[in-house]
Amino acid sequence: MGRPTTAAALLCQLGLSAAIQWLGLTESGSGVAWNESHHCRLLSGLVPDQLQMCRRNLEVMPSIVRAAGRTKSSCQETFADMRWNCSSIQQAPSFGPDLLRGTRESAFVYALAAATITHSIAQACASGELPLCSCGSVPSEVPGSGFRWGGCGDNLSYGLQLGSAFADSPLKSSKLGKQALKAMNLHNSAVGRQVLSDSLDTKCKCHGVSGSCSVKTCWKGLAKLDEIASDLKSKYLTAIKVTHRLIGPRKQLIPKEMEVRPMEETDLVYLINSPDYCTPNLHLGSMGTQDRQCNKTSMGSDSCNLMCCGRGYNTYMEEVVERCHCKYHWCCYVVCKKCRRKVERYVCK
Repeated sequence: MGRPTTAAALLCQLGLSAAIQWLGLTESGSGVAWNESHHCRLLSGLVPDQLQMCRRNLEVMPSIVRAAGRTKSSCQETFADMRWNCSSIQQAPSFGPDLLRGTRESAFVYALAAATITHSIAQACASGELPLCSCGSVPSEVPGSGFRWGGCGDNLSYGLQLGSAFADSPLKSSKLGKQALKAMNLHNSAVGRQVLSDSLDTKCKCHGVSGSCSVKTCWKGLAKLDEIASDLKSKYLTAIKVTHRLIGPRKQLIPKEMEVRPMEETDLVYLINSPDYCTPNLHLGSMGTQDRQCNKTSMGSDSCNLMCCGRGYNTYMEEVVERCHCKYHWCCYVVCKKCRRKVERYVCK
C-alpha cells in the first residue's frame, strides 16, 4: 500500500487507528495522579468521547492504563514463537500497516484489547479499588452440599459496561474510515469480550480442620489473561476472511469463500491477507525475521526452518547464570549457589 499523500487520506488512516490508540496510555498515563479531571488532557491517543469518559470516571483510569500495558505485553508473549511477534504494538499510539489494515493480526489485537480492559476493570471492582462498583453479584444457582457462596467475585457486568464503552467509542463516534473495517473491528472486539465472559468460572477456597476442606467458600472469577490470550490465538489461527456486503436492508460481514465453513459469532474475522512476515516491508507492516531467535529442535512455528523462512540460521554460544545446588534449611528458607553454563543459541540469517 502506498503512503497517503493527501490530507483526506491521512485523516482516514488516523480515524481507522484511533480505536486502539488508547494502548499508548502506558506512556502518557503512567505518571498521572488521577485526582483532577484536567489530568485527562495530559493523555495522548484518546478521542473526544474517551476524554469525556476519563473526566467522568477518573477512578477507572488506572485500570485502563494497566489494561493498555497488559495488552501489549500479553500480545508479545503470546506471539513470541511466531514470525509476527506483535512487536509493532509497542509503537502505540502510532501503528504500522499490520494493525491499521484489516489483517488477522489486527483482529487479534482488537479482541485482546477489548478482553483485557474488561478484565482489568472487573478485577479492580473485586479488589475494592473502584468506589462505584464492588464484588460481582452472588450467583442465582443454589450452592451444592459442602460449599457456600461468598468471597468477592469479579464484577464482569461492570467491566463489560465500562470496558466496551471506552474501547468501542472511537469506532462508533468517528465518521472517518472504511465501514468494512469498522464492522470488522467491532465484531472482533465483541469476540474478545465473549471469550472473556465464557471464562467466568467457579473458584473456591477450602475451610476446615487440618485442611480437611469440609466447607468451601466459592465465588465467580475470570480466567487469567494469558489463558484468554491463548484462546484468542487459537481463534486467530482459524480466523475467517470476510467481505462487507449488502444483505437485505444493511451491510453485513460474510465469509469471502462460502465453501470454507460457516462464520460464527465467536470467530475472529479479517478482510485482507497478511504478508508472510519473512522479509522487511514497511508498506505491509512486516519487520522480517532476520536475527530472530529460533529453536533448532522444534517442529512448530518457532522452528529454525519456519522462523527463518528457509534462509538458514547462525549459531552462537551464550553464558547463562542460574540457581543451582539448592539446600533447604530448617526453618524455613532455601539457599542456592549461582552456576554459570554455556548454551547454544540460534538466530535467523
